[in-house]
Amino acid sequence: MRMGEGVEWGLHCCLTLAWIGDQEPISTAKLAEHFGVPPTYLNKCLQALVRAEILRSVSGARGGFCLAKRPDELTFLDVVIAVEGPDAAFRCTEIRQNEGCSRDEKRRPCAIAGAMQEAEEAWRTALKAQTLADIMQKAPAAAAERTRRWYQEVRR
Repeated sequence: MRMGEGVEWGLHCCLTLAWIGDQEPISTAKLAEHFGVPPTYLNKCLQALVRAEILRSVSGARGGFCLAKRPDELTFLDVVIAVEGPDAAFRCTEIRQNEGCSRDEKRRPCAIAGAMQEAEEAWRTALKAQTLADIMQKAPAAAAERTRRWYQEVRR
């Protein structure tokens, strides 16, 4: 399975906003420059996080984005679903129906689809158990401090 880069960008932006805390919103342009990513595509990702009520958007000259949830309420699965959508990664199209299966075999659930669904459930459970607060605790303190210093510089 391959996720789009928007998931990574969304998670890093959420982490940055969490480290900064309840301060002024940060613009897409500043976040895009900080991470070296295209602002147009980053904005689409951030807007998806707003629609999912993970971020809050503030309009105006000093507008931008802030976290809408506490870090301990925000799971990795929340971000993945917001950016990638809720659909399962594997979609069974029942091609086995074309191989001349018996009527009984066709009525039984597909073993491949079942195995893939089980794996996806495990993956989603693991992502749901991982919160932004967990990552904040695991990350080096220096990373949080660098982010706060960067924010102090760009807000001038």
